[in-house]
Amino acid sequence: MTNDLAKCKHPRVRVVAREEDAEFVECLECGEVFESSEFKDMDIEESKIEETE
Repeated sequence: MTNDLAKCKHPRVRVVAREEDAEFVECLECGEVFESSEFKDMDIEESKIEETE
């Protein structure tokens, strides 16, 4: 199951909670919930990987 999550690029997410300085989003594809700043970091890491290939 963790392999499926690792492969999911979270193409569609929705905001599920907001706190003072954090926003949490849920992936509509795999159901993973994470802080939106982590999602932005994932995008950055993926773009770096694509550039090196």
